[in-house]
Amino acid sequence: MIDDLYSAKLLRLAAEIPHAGRLATPDGSAEKVSKLCGSRVVVDVKVDGERVTDFAQDVKACALGQASASVLGANVIGASLPELEVAAEQFRAMLKAGGPPPEGRFSDLQMLAPVKDYPARHASTLLAFEAAVEAVRTAGTRTSPAGAA
Repeated sequence: MIDDLYSAKLLRLAAEIPHAGRLATPDGSAEKVSKLCGSRVVVDVKVDGERVTDFAQDVKACALGQASASVLGANVIGASLPELEVAAEQFRAMLKAGGPPPEGRFSDLQMLAPVKDYPARHASTLLAFEAAVEAVRTAGTRTSPAGAA
């Protein structure tokens, strides 16, 4: 049932998104938009090495996308690019193939498991994690010696 999607916990998360806004001077940024519903997430990051040291997100999405962004924002500081990539892959597999939820710092995404039954909601639910991965990748190319001009 659709009521399974919109639990009290999920709605609380959606209402209180950590690190809302934008960073003045990010090392990397990314914007992701769902073509189906128009949800939009912009992520800014600061990194030290490959670890996220500061983070901001501008989220214009449905409650599911907001809840996902809330879990991300609450746990992203200190995460590495490989950690974010694995979490995003596990999250996508949970939604699209009924796989197990992500483990570790992003395990709260398990509350979004019922979204698997609503394919039209997958894209907006994944936006924040997709944007975060891209922003950290972008930051890595800007801050690495190989990316220097």
